[in-house]
Amino acid sequence: MQRRYLLALSTSSAFALASFAGAAFAQPYPNKVVRLQIPFAPGGTTDIVGRVIAEPLGKALGQTVIVENRAGGGGVVGATEIARAVPDGYTLGVATVSTTAANPAINPKIAYNPLTDFTPIINIAATPNIIAVHPSFPAKNYKEFVAELKKNPGKYSYSSSGTGGIGHLQMELYKNLSGTFVTHIPYRGAGPALNDTVAGQVNMIFDNLPSALPFIQQKRLIPIVVAAPQRLAVLPDVPTFKELGLEPVNRMAYYGIVGPKGLPKEVIEKVNAGVKKSLEDPAVRKRIEDTGSLVVANTPEQFADQIKAEFEIYKKVVTTAKLKLD
Repeated sequence: MQRRYLLALSTSSAFALASFAGAAFAQPYPNKVVRLQIPFAPGGTTDIVGRVIAEPLGKALGQTVIVENRAGGGGVVGATEIARAVPDGYTLGVATVSTTAANPAINPKIAYNPLTDFTPIINIAATPNIIAVHPSFPAKNYKEFVAELKKNPGKYSYSSSGTGGIGHLQMELYKNLSGTFVTHIPYRGAGPALNDTVAGQVNMIFDNLPSALPFIQQKRLIPIVVAAPQRLAVLPDVPTFKELGLEPVNRMAYYGIVGPKGLPKEVIEKVNAGVKKSLEDPAVRKRIEDTGSLVVANTPEQFADQIKAEFEIYKKVVTTAKLKLD
């Protein structure tokens, strides 16, 4: 009798434990800290946008969202880690044109497919790109700039966020179209590249506007030409590439959130809704717009279409201009 009682008690305990485990497993997402990985070093536009959205997104989700920088390879190191993460929604990443279009287009050895190895969730913002020079550079406007480069091919250097990144690819395309030559100096992100350009160790940078703008406003960098739909209110005297007959270079960057492939629908919907809710806050929108960026906040399907379109465009750019890695 006692043996039957103990057996029944053991069975009952096991059932209760299994029920508890099932209930815990079934807890709605998210029930622990979410990591938002930035595939570049601190200080660049990707880092700025990621950090602006992380705190309000955490509040919207009801869990802390921590930012982690995973720099290297023009964003490839961090993007690869995001693609290989467990698809449970607790490791997300900021996707850029560099990681999902430019770098994969020029580097066939990348360990992920930008169209199949990520789950697009939302494009947070789009931002103009800009060529800016150190104040010691002899040119102060575009006409003087291109004349100086043509007069002294190979004399000057430019920094970028890394080999294969958008700054690298767009500058190489610009060089090809304008008939100029500038030496490429790749970094582990726009932050370090920007610091060395501001310090005068590199002559110029092809950068996203948000990270370069404060230095432009402080007169520590001189803006030359911008990639944007039209001239910017913050830089009314700076021409666009389109104005100069260089429309293929006139492409803006995007900053969106993705996860690894196979992300559950519940996660996609909650993160998309959380970002949109965050961007309804005028203070959050202002922080993004003050960098020169435009808030997008689209659907997962729309962001997926943007990634595909941008990848195809840069693939064509690489083939047409016969661009190769340094």
